[in-house]
Amino acid sequence: MITRRQLIAAGAVSVAAAGLAGCAGGASGDGASRGGLGARSLGAGTLQTFAVGRRKLAGALSGDLLDGSRFDPAALTGEVVVVNFWGSWCAPCRKEAPDLEAAWLATKQLGVVFLGVDLRDTRDKARAFAGSYRISYPSLFDPAGRTALAFRDVPPSVVPATVVIDRSYRIAAVYRRVIQRAELEATVRAVAAGA
Repeated sequence: MITRRQLIAAGAVSVAAAGLAGCAGGASGDGASRGGLGARSLGAGTLQTFAVGRRKLAGALSGDLLDGSRFDPAALTGEVVVVNFWGSWCAPCRKEAPDLEAAWLATKQLGVVFLGVDLRDTRDKARAFAGSYRISYPSLFDPAGRTALAFRDVPPSVVPATVVIDRSYRIAAVYRRVIQRAELEATVRAVAAGA
């Protein structure tokens, strides 16, 4: 009989494998499919959006931040939340880092919170990455990928991946590719306005 621990470990391995596949594929966003609830492919290069009445609850966001302090999930209450899954080892993550930071700075006054989730990394490499790209929003340090596993209904499934969560803590969009500032900012502004 398979134990819960074995299932969690197997899930972490599958998320890690999917993340490597997404990163190794160099998801550039070119030719990305736009899909709603009927999107067939949930791999690299996709954008999945959800109408307000058809959104699923987001997974729990908790743990330690890169600086070693404990993350307080209460900071997300009533806010639009943008969660970016990344790793210092991921070339597409380096490509999108400036766009994420710019989108964060352009939308935070709208009641928007950005949170990174660093996967399969060492704390030193993750901190160096965040410092070199001047990332000012916090990131959870999650080398085992447990946070991604919490998003069972709408998995991020590749690295990088960006999830936009509405003020009711329901998933509005999942980008499974490199994000660009203009598209992310437009999505965040629409969700912040209630769309």
